[in-house]
Amino acid sequence: MSLFKISRLLFAATAAACFAAGCSQKPAEPATPPDTRAADETAIRASDDEFAKAALAKDLDKCASYYADDAVAFAPGMPAVIGKDNIRKFLSGLVSSPGLQMNIHIESIDVARSGDIAIDRGTVDATTTDKKGKASTQSIEYVIVRKKQTDGSWKIVADTSANLK
Repeated sequence: MSLFKISRLLFAATAAACFAAGCSQKPAEPATPPDTRAADETAIRASDDEFAKAALAKDLDKCASYYADDAVAFAPGMPAVIGKDNIRKFLSGLVSSPGLQMNIHIESIDVARSGDIAIDRGTVDATTTDKKGKASTQSIEYVIVRKKQTDGSWKIVADTSANLK
């Protein structure tokens, strides 16, 4: 046999072996992302607390900063409020309320295993005073959907509430 034929046979055998070996290997399993749900829940609880403090301090810009640019908010008896600029206008009524006192009671925070979305559910008791100084308390239930941002922060993408009484 000539050297040329031996080289071709050797090349063909090597190529076939490589092809067979490549086809028989299982694809690598994707890496499981770390479970950050506990830390994410802690961050969301802190965000709820910071939002309440900003509202009590009448810091409208800080309150609006918790919302994504394309967020949507629903409140009883009102059409949907879409976009951060419109939500900011909506929040101005809350922030400017005289004698505002606010207590947030978180019922649950469920962070998806993927770590990119969470549901925050609870109640809020908000007390305001009228022009005569009479206090009035409104209790609402809320559900907030948050999405983790590329910087690791959580932004509200949907905010809905219903009056309890």
